[in-house]
Amino acid sequence: MLEAILVMALGAVLLGAALGYAAVRFKVEGDPLVEKIDALLPQTQCGQCGYPGCKPYAEAIAKGEADINQCPPGGEEGIRKLADLLGREFKPLSAEHGIEKPKSVAVIDENLCIGCTLCLQACPVDAIIGAAKQMHTVIAAQCTGCELCIPPCPVNCIHMQPLPETLDTWKWKYPVTPLKVAAHA
Repeated sequence: MLEAILVMALGAVLLGAALGYAAVRFKVEGDPLVEKIDALLPQTQCGQCGYPGCKPYAEAIAKGEADINQCPPGGEEGIRKLADLLGREFKPLSAEHGIEKPKSVAVIDENLCIGCTLCLQACPVDAIIGAAKQMHTVIAAQCTGCELCIPPCPVNCIHMQPLPETLDTWKWKYPVTPLKVAAHA
């Protein structure tokens, strides 16, 4: 009988320790709603919304401090997704924060680049490589098209080039909502 009690007590201690470890190891950091909002944002880190990056903007939306229509890179599609997630009404893009543009990447004219490194310092995603007094170039796959590298360039050697439309980037221009699909059926 004593052995059974000891086995049960040992089992309880081991399970308690496992649960304690799991609680610390798998602790949810922050608000899950912020993570969902951040996942819908374009991750350009451009600051056009008035916040220094996509995560702070997501936090402001979750707290009710910012509206869902302040992200030009996300465009109408992003606003629709945020409205669906949060159960809010769709609003057109706020003109005060900019206009929706086609997705593009920065391109450096290597003949004009003087290697000043100002664009490297301005890039929020480290998509520009180069060294002081050496030609710089953009890693197109990492460029988010935020345009933050253009203003600091003293020789205007950076321009934005729209991405070509492919099957992966093509979007239907007219929003399709479940109600429209049901009405059409």
